[in-house]
Amino acid sequence: MTEPSRTPPAPPAEVVDYDFGESVGYLLSRVKSTLSNLINQRTVTELGVTVQQASVLFLVASGKCTLAAELAREYGIDASAVTRLADRLEQRGLIERVRSSDDRRAVRLALTPEGQSIAKRMPEIFTSVSSKLMDGLSPEEVGFLKSMLRRVLANGCDAHQASHS
Repeated sequence: MTEPSRTPPAPPAEVVDYDFGESVGYLLSRVKSTLSNLINQRTVTELGVTVQQASVLFLVASGKCTLAAELAREYGIDASAVTRLADRLEQRGLIERVRSSDDRRAVRLALTPEGQSIAKRMPEIFTSVSSKLMDGLSPEEVGFLKSMLRRVLANGCDAHQASHS
């Protein structure tokens, strides 16, 4: 027995009147997604790794994140996800886990020569893709955009700290 067809209810005015395409959050999300997809196309094709794997290799190579906990904080993901990511990179022979001589409980991530080779390629890929997305913007506009994005991030950090106080 089929149900009689019903006309769906009209969407609420708050939904109809909201211009999603003009939402800053939506635009930031689309830019992030586009940037990530374009970088991923390059890293998969040229380096055989995903954008997330390549970014981890870059962060480890830079010395900014050599512990799984640091990577989890940087990406805003849980430690178990970082562990799985590190496991895949280790299986591919791109990183190795090294016990810290200072704290035996801490395990540092270190790049293998192949991991170093991939990390060295990332600045060119990041720069090339970013340049493509910034095409038509003046250096001043790019600088202004970066300044505004830093302020937005700082506001997010301030809000996060306030909610945990």
